[in-house]
Amino acid sequence: MTVQTNVDAVSDRPRDVLVRFGPMIYGPTLLFALGEGAVIPLIPVIAAELGADLATAALVASALVVGQLCGNIPAGWAVARIGERLTMAIAGVVALAAVVALALAPSLGAFALAVLLIGFCAAAFGLARHSFMTTRVPLQFRARALSLLGGTFRLGMFIGPFVAAGLLAVFGDEHATMWFFGACLVATVLLVLLGPDPERAVPTAATARGDATLTEDTGEPVTGSIPTTERAGVFRTMWAYRRVLSRLGLAAASLSAIRSARQVVLPLWGVSIGLDAQTIALVVGVSGAIDFALFYASGQVMDRFGRLWAALPAMLLMGLGFIALSFTHDLQQSALWFAMFAAVLGVGNGLSSGILLTLGADVAPKTDPAPFLGSWRTLTDAGGAVSPLIVSAIAAAASLAVATGVVGVIGLVGAAAFVRWVPRFVPRSRP
Repeated sequence: MTVQTNVDAVSDRPRDVLVRFGPMIYGPTLLFALGEGAVIPLIPVIAAELGADLATAALVASALVVGQLCGNIPAGWAVARIGERLTMAIAGVVALAAVVALALAPSLGAFALAVLLIGFCAAAFGLARHSFMTTRVPLQFRARALSLLGGTFRLGMFIGPFVAAGLLAVFGDEHATMWFFGACLVATVLLVLLGPDPERAVPTAATARGDATLTEDTGEPVTGSIPTTERAGVFRTMWAYRRVLSRLGLAAASLSAIRSARQVVLPLWGVSIGLDAQTIALVVGVSGAIDFALFYASGQVMDRFGRLWAALPAMLLMGLGFIALSFTHDLQQSALWFAMFAAVLGVGNGLSSGILLTLGADVAPKTDPAPFLGSWRTLTDAGGAVSPLIVSAIAAAASLAVATGVVGVIGLVGAAAFVRWVPRFVPRSRP
């Protein structure tokens, strides 16, 4: 009994320390997302002021996603070599320089390059915190911790546009939002460098347990796996974990794809059925509010019942929601159906909060997760980046309704992939 009590006390200690260091763990993510959320809506506007037409402005805005996609693998290398804290500090300083370049950009090309660099830094920032949570949070409450991390990011991105609107009302200049982002980055870097270091305060999950129970099966044989005594390179890790990346990773990419499609399809659908901008904004805003309200529930479900109990309902709700929406375009009550299915998609997206972070943490090597997470996040970001292109191409070739239906089918295929591969690769949390 004494031995069991001591083990329990040790295993509970990381949770207490995580609570105590919550502001240091979640605060930098909130600050970065708040500043980024304030700037993102105005990137196309400023690009247009610099001479871009509509298509070029959209291309400049997409540079943020491209930068994030390109930055994941280098970020994995950096975190593995210099640690999460220093990577976040460097990414914050570089992002601050990019924000200054945004505000002072003399040409459209310089402006687009600065947007690309911010996306690159966002990838490094996100991966560093993901790696920290992977190595420090025990399996028993990992999903809740990562859902809270995802919810923190969503909170910043949700509030950021309202902050931008307030700054525009006060100053009447889009550049005010950039200086606000810069202030957020200064605060982030100071918090990371001058605050207590959670990396030293929070032991790794395996160390806290005193055993190796958290080195879950990733589908690879034990022999020939990544050594635990030395750091493996990014490409070596990618090859060693090719089975999980090509199976569960692609399932995760399908979830990222339908999430991204939701942000594109809903506004386009509102326009196509003749709604005014205010109504579309209200419907999309309500859907986003439902999404945000459910972020912690997803973590609760995953920790208590298993990852599939959150992933499968989320994929089915969004997949079937898109398919059902595709049949309502020409109905008499199309606006009512639009509002209803937008809410359904919000519920599905909310239930999926933290799933990609949690699954990546579950299957990553526990002693050196950053190289693997770089590959994992590249796959999921690629799904999100490709999805709007698919919607656009199908809508141009056929119709928006057909494109919406195809997105729904992708969701159902992704649900089947989760059913097949989650039990195969993801460990079960021990009570």
